[in-house]
Amino acid sequence: MNVSWVETTSPHFSARHEEHDGDDVVGVLELLEGTKERLAEAFEVLPDHVAVVVHPTPFALSLAQPYLPIIRRLTAPAARRYLVGWFQHDEIHVLAPRVLEARASSVSGSREMNLLAPAALYTQLAIGASSARLPPPFRPGSFVRYVRWAWLAAGAAQYFSGQTAFARPAIARRLHEGPEPSFPPGIRDAQLLGGTLVDLLAREQGEPAAVRLALELHPKGPEAALVDAFSGRPLAHTERTWRAHLAKIAAGNR
Repeated sequence: MNVSWVETTSPHFSARHEEHDGDDVVGVLELLEGTKERLAEAFEVLPDHVAVVVHPTPFALSLAQPYLPIIRRLTAPAARRYLVGWFQHDEIHVLAPRVLEARASSVSGSREMNLLAPAALYTQLAIGASSARLPPPFRPGSFVRYVRWAWLAAGAAQYFSGQTAFARPAIARRLHEGPEPSFPPGIRDAQLLGGTLVDLLAREQGEPAAVRLALELHPKGPEAALVDAFSGRPLAHTERTWRAHLAKIAAGNR
């Protein structure tokens, strides 16, 4: 069967998609325009025009973005259903909204997290545009660096896109499955729990501190970055505070 692909545009984005997804894609572009407007208050550099490729199936997405299956395999099961897109220079690849809804679980917040994925992907693109060390572009060296700092890149994207507010059920599931998450979250938990650490920083130090942390990678690594971000507080103290924050979120006591 021949599939008809068309393009839908907005002032700062152009989306390529199957024709029957047209109405839903208009909503995606409206979400992205609103995200760009909000991020302009926090980030000095934003990609000006971004292409959005809306894929009809997970297989098509994985074929187009080979880094995504690698990250998915490294990620805890509780978060895999939310790995629904990827990004590269001036381009976002994401599943069609109808597929995003189908992948969501029946628990509260799952649908919202998936539908906010384009906003989170654009935020990662914005972080990469403003950071000298985080991708895109993705090369072997920058990909290794991304894996090391994934909790921060993905976490800031979750926080600034609004996904973190809907993550409670998935976080509760993760805390009941598998070993205790590391601090800061490793690649297994970066896509789900990274946003909670950025959220904690924004609550304690303000959103500008969260932006600085995301853009100015500390040369001595994530641990040194967190000590500086939390005004010199010992890392062990911040870890205890974060784990308590996680428990509150999982219990619905934010």
